[in-house]
Amino acid sequence: MYTIKTNKSGTRSMEITEEHLLTIEKYQLMSGLVDSNGIVDEAVLDKLKLTVRSLIVAQDGCKDLLDLCIDVIYHNNMKAFGLNALIAVYNEWAASREQTQQAEE
Repeated sequence: MYTIKTNKSGTRSMEITEEHLLTIEKYQLMSGLVDSNGIVDEAVLDKLKLTVRSLIVAQDGCKDLLDLCIDVIYHNNMKAFGLNALIAVYNEWAASREQTQQAEE
């Protein structure tokens, strides 16, 4: 389990589970999310929300996506700062997972 800060002062945080990260990976939610400028702002968060919403409609309400929405994406504390932290945690998790898979081979 990972804890991300969702505001600059660090007074708000959110728990990210392995299941959340697996769901992000399964649906490739971070792929192409951030523009070439690398800035994560509220527009990027809105883009993620719309992407997830359309996936839920297309998938007839997948439980893993719904859980991700409720616990993370549509959480009251999720703002651009939190999304930036989520992207960092996901990238770190994906890199460590890739290293583990390469070591097993």
